[in-house]
Amino acid sequence: MTRKKVKLAYITNDSARKATFKKRKKGLLKKVSELSTLCGIKSCAIIYSPYDSQPEVWASEHGIQHVLGLFKNMPEMEQTKKMVNQESFLRQRIAKANEQLKKQQKDNREKEMTEVLFQSLTGKSLHNLTMMDLNDLGWLIDQNLKNIYRRIGQLNKVAQKQVQGEPAAAKTEGMVQQPHDHHQRTPGFEMNMDTMQRQQWFVDMMNLPQENNMGFGGDEMMLPFGDNSHNALWSNAFFT
Repeated sequence: MTRKKVKLAYITNDSARKATFKKRKKGLLKKVSELSTLCGIKSCAIIYSPYDSQPEVWASEHGIQHVLGLFKNMPEMEQTKKMVNQESFLRQRIAKANEQLKKQQKDNREKEMTEVLFQSLTGKSLHNLTMMDLNDLGWLIDQNLKNIYRRIGQLNKVAQKQVQGEPAAAKTEGMVQQPHDHHQRTPGFEMNMDTMQRQQWFVDMMNLPQENNMGFGGDEMMLPFGDNSHNALWSNAFFT
């Protein structure tokens, strides 16, 4: 049976509030003790309440004085650097939750635009998209093109190293270098060239004139999905 989630609010019932105080005070002191034992740190706890005439103290009097002395010897800026109350603690939690929400919204939006991109490549029209949708889609296409050009550059470097490495390997083994046959390729080189051709096909397709670009709105106004410098800027609420 799962535990019922407790509402974080002041308990108006006196008897229920007193019972909750005793239960949670015991748990808090236990946690402080465990933290001190497991991590070997200096800690203390002092709890005042209207239910006890004397404050509840954890650790010995000497231990408390030692911890308080260490705290008072710190510079004032260091003392208050991580000091929080209920309000500031909740503000920190809210700010952290807002950051996580924005990140999740951006991830969801990118996945949504990726699905729209794939659907458009199959011929689905983009007439129903808003200007913000088109901006987001353009940003995503621009990022994909940058990744493609970067990958093409990496494959070109690998191919050049493979071509340059063939004469060196023949010389090391003492073999007579045969005239280079441009029709013969190593399996790895053929695979790289095939990958480069597929990527170049995608780049050429994305750079087609508007009248040949099927499924992207027909004669409707189209946004530029990238320029020759591949540094197009797309500004909107999700992608900066």
